[in-house]
Order: sequence, then C-alpha cells, then structure tokens
Amino acid sequence: MATAALLADALADEAILSGPEAEKILGEVSARLRAGDIVPYLGPAVVGMSESAIPLAPEGLAEFFGKKVSLPRRARGNAWSAAQYIEGYKLRPTVVLFMTEAFSAPVKPAPLQAFLAGLNLPLIVDIWYDAAMRKALSDAESWGEVQGISRAGIGEDRWFRFYDASGGEAKAADAAGWKTLLYKPHGSVAPAKNYLISDADYVEVLTEIDIQTPIPDAVKDRRGDRGFLFIGCRFHDQMLRTYARQVSKRSAPPHYAVIEPDQELTLNEKRFFAAENIVPLAIPLACACEIIMA
Repeated sequence: MATAALLADALADEAILSGPEAEKILGEVSARLRAGDIVPYLGPAVVGMSESAIPLAPEGLAEFFGKKVSLPRRARGNAWSAAQYIEGYKLRPTVVLFMTEAFSAPVKPAPLQAFLAGLNLPLIVDIWYDAAMRKALSDAESWGEVQGISRAGIGEDRWFRFYDASGGEAKAADAAGWKTLLYKPHGSVAPAKNYLISDADYVEVLTEIDIQTPIPDAVKDRRGDRGFLFIGCRFHDQMLRTYARQVSKRSAPPHYAVIEPDQELTLNEKRFFAAENIVPLAIPLACACEIIMA
C-alpha cells in the first residue's frame, strides 16, 4: 500500500506548484539561500543563460561526440555511452581531448552564478563541465574547489581532488578554511581537465556511492543541516538522479527544484521528486533567477 501511495503522489500534477504560489515559495527559499541554509545545485541550463558555444545538456554533448566519430546506434544520444565507445576504440586520451575541446570555449558566468559567488555560501554544487562558476568565484573572499576524478590510469585510490582559488592542487584539510566550497562532482575542464564521463568512470563510482565513499567529507560536513535548490537540472537519466540523491543524502529536506512550466516530467522524474522530498516549482528559469536575485 505504501508503494502504491507513493506512486500515486508521484503522478499527481497538483504536487507541482506553479504561479504565485510557486513564486512565493521560491522567494522564501531565496531568503534561506542568502542565509546559507540552502545549497544551490546548478545544472547546465544555468550557464546556458549566458552566451556560450559549449554543449548545454548531456544530449548536446552526445551530439558533439557524434560529430567527432561515427558512433554505433547504441551510443547515439547518450553522452556516457558515446564516451565509453570512444574510450574503447580510441583510448582515454582521445576522450580527454574531445571533452577539453567541447568545454574550452570562453564562458561568461551567468548572472545567477555571479550573484551566488557574492554570497559567501558554504557550498555550491555545479554538475556541468564548464568553468564559469570557478570564474565567477575568482573575486570571492575565500573559496576552493573539489572535483570528482576518473580513476582510469591514475594509479591512485582517490575519488576526488581539491584545488585552491589559484588552480593549484590543495589538500583536503585546506577546505576547512574556505568560506565557500565549490563541488564539481563530475569534474571540470579547469583547472586540471578532470572528467567523469564514460560508463567505465561511473561503474567504479556507482559501486560505492551508496556508502558515500566518492563524496568528499567536506561536502558531507557542509550539507548536513541544509536543504537543496536544484536549478537548471533535468533528472530524466538514472545517473543524474543517482548523483543528486547521493550528493543531497543526509541533508535536511524538503528540497526544491525549479522546472520549466511547459516541461513534461518523465515518470521517473516524478517518482524521484516524490521519493526524495523535492518540491517542484514550475517557474521559467529566467523568472526564477530574477526572484532569487531580487
């Protein structure tokens, strides 16, 4: 009965808030965000609000790979499978080369990123591979970054690396002194071209992510008594849902997700929102950003 009730809740359109009610709640969430009680979890649509020549979704990245090599049908449209095919037939350096080419175009931070950089937030999560959020933080008072890394060929028992504001590699202990920690769970083009992208990369991570080994302790410490605001994200892919679930694990729900009003949620997205206590707010992204920055 509990499972049936959960499914019914997940499918209920009235669970998606819209109009003035959604905007009012987002205003309240924004106040908590400014106070440091909400963690922003940024997807690629956020940086897409700035002029950019980079891929702005996993599907766009898959299309980029498809222009570089002839992909088999099973890998078309799926960035992780496409990267795995390239890694298998052209080796890992080619994947790194293609990813660096895809994300090396200069990207100006979006207004929301610049705004967040000025708040001295304890934790910012950014799941895309560009360096716009790092650039936005360049003038921040005290900050550093931790990135997920591929373990392919590094010969180390490590899941992530820390970097200071200058881009130099730092120690995990250094993070305790940073006011703001930027977490890039899938890696980034800057400062060191770390990419979690192929199926093989994720197989290793997903075998242990449920027990939180690949999640840095510094992230665990800063998320504990906070909620999350998912903005510019989609959760129509299992891997994206898994990461969001594990990054926000043992935090303080309810969480909130900004979705486009005309966005048709998949059944799995609805189930995910219901299971993880995420309140969907149907507000256009540009309008949501204005509310947050007001």
